[in-house]
Amino acid sequence: MLDGIFSGHLGNLERGLNRTVQRQGLLMTNLSNANVPGYKRKDVDFNIALEEEMGAGSKFDSSISSQGGVTESEGSIRYDGSSVDPEQEALGIAQTELRYQTLADLTAGYFSGLKNVIREGK
Repeated sequence: MLDGIFSGHLGNLERGLNRTVQRQGLLMTNLSNANVPGYKRKDVDFNIALEEEMGAGSKFDSSISSQGGVTESEGSIRYDGSSVDPEQEALGIAQTELRYQTLADLTAGYFSGLKNVIREGK
């Protein structure tokens, strides 16, 4: 019985939170390796990864989707061969933090709504 309550919307929120954590880790790794010669930037395409998690048939390149949306980016290669732009990574980190906070707020609201329903049922 509880599976029906928690599987739909909450499952999507959980997957979204997991993917934002994964992306944040990749962006932080990119930033910490910005000065490593030849380092190739990695990122996760949130939409591709989330589509896979939700079980929708992927219409994207299987070489990308088999990695959970994680891709290496050539970007603009610097003189040392690295493809990391620290400013772009910082922007991506800020965007990912905002996405995570939004999903966390939605999750908290979901549980608040459940708590109200339970309270009213007594």
